[in-house]
Amino acid sequence: MNVDLHQLLIVFAAYVIAAGSPGPSNMRIMGVAMSRGRGAALILASGVVSGSIFWGFMASTGISALLARYAQALLVLQVFGGLYLLFLAFRAGRSALTSNEKLAVRASTDEVAFSRGELYGRGLLMHLANPKSVLAWIALVTLGIGPNSSWQTMAAILGGCAVLSVTIFCGYAIVFSTPPMVALYRRCRRWIESLLAMFFVFAGLRMLLSPM
Repeated sequence: MNVDLHQLLIVFAAYVIAAGSPGPSNMRIMGVAMSRGRGAALILASGVVSGSIFWGFMASTGISALLARYAQALLVLQVFGGLYLLFLAFRAGRSALTSNEKLAVRASTDEVAFSRGELYGRGLLMHLANPKSVLAWIALVTLGIGPNSSWQTMAAILGGCAVLSVTIFCGYAIVFSTPPMVALYRRCRRWIESLLAMFFVFAGLRMLLSPM
């Protein structure tokens, strides 16, 4: 099997840094893990992982590189992604302004409507609507493929990054759903939701205003 281990290590290190750094997906998983528990956060994380694997496959086949040449397509993703982050900011801000009693009543009625499919879809949508994910995967594939690279190397890159994606995003869900983190959230819920709201506003405006 002709696999360039040096290329793989470079790509994997770059992916860990990119996926593990605090970003909209990680912050959203963290918030759901503390507020709704491990199961909900893992479902959300699985949607994020699916989105990451999808863009990885698109990058490996060259489709995402073709997409990147059309500024209009990436602009649509950028606007949609930015607006979605602002929507998340609105939800977090509304939660921060809601008393614990009212939030408990809302959660009891919300539980039925907020299905597993919706959680998964929200995670998937968050990653698919982020044009930075497209460009990041193009950079990773370009970084990992040399003039003499084989298809085995490409398969190893996709497989390895898929494993890392599951480890990182589901790791966020597990760590932030532990009893100490849940207890911290209950004590500081309004502060945490306020910080999340400010983060999503910053990320959303940055996405909307930054040039492609």
